[in-house]
Amino acid sequence: MPIAPDSTPRRARDLEIREVPEGFVVYDPARDRLHFLNGSATFVLECCDGATRVDELPGMLAAGFRLDADPVAEVDSCLARLLDEGLVAIGHPGAA
Repeated sequence: MPIAPDSTPRRARDLEIREVPEGFVVYDPARDRLHFLNGSATFVLECCDGATRVDELPGMLAAGFRLDADPVAEVDSCLARLLDEGLVAIGHPGAA
């Protein structure tokens, strides 16, 4: 199921994010799970603040990594994976 462009993803609570030589390690204490993310996936995760819209993320990633084009498909795929892993939840503007 595609994620609506006006959705506002939010990181799961209490995630611990640490940089390691090959990328980043994210520990989710609620599920007692460890995840290994590359730099761009960590950037997307950190942008999931509950206020930033899904359709804003590709432009932010392109600016942050100096890309020639907005990586829309890649961000959608990344968000779907973060959602599947329980690292983000999807909200909508104005939702409680």
